[in-house]
Amino acid sequence: MSAEKRSRDKQPPASAAEAAQRLATIVDAAERAAANVIDEAEQQAQRQIEQAEERADRVVAERLRELADQLDPGGEGERRVTHLKPVEPVESAADTVARSGSAGARLLATQMAVSGADREEIEARLRAGFEIDDTSEILDAILGPKGES
Repeated sequence: MSAEKRSRDKQPPASAAEAAQRLATIVDAAERAAANVIDEAEQQAQRQIEQAEERADRVVAERLRELADQLDPGGEGERRVTHLKPVEPVESAADTVARSGSAGARLLATQMAVSGADREEIEARLRAGFEIDDTSEILDAILGPKGES
């Protein structure tokens, strides 16, 4: 076999090179499309999580209001008038929960502890939802002093 023939056998035909180039272009486009789909799905999932958290916070705030009303029922002969307002839509669900005060913070911390949340999770939720700087008093009362929980 001549050297010229061997050289021609090693190089792919022009149509194969063009097909490979087109395939590479298609793969690149598919990868970009897949990345866009993933980004959109992540954004949609984040929006749904935020909406679910807001709904859950509203439910918790309403339940805390009901429990607070039960704890402070008023006198026997007097007409019961609640001193708490019904939960209304607000800009942030954290604002609603923050209005519930320290009794609400203790109740939420207790519920989270019973549900298995650790000290750090409860502390983060109290700081964010109730704007409590020093959570140690509440956490120590519920979980015991740090290091014993």
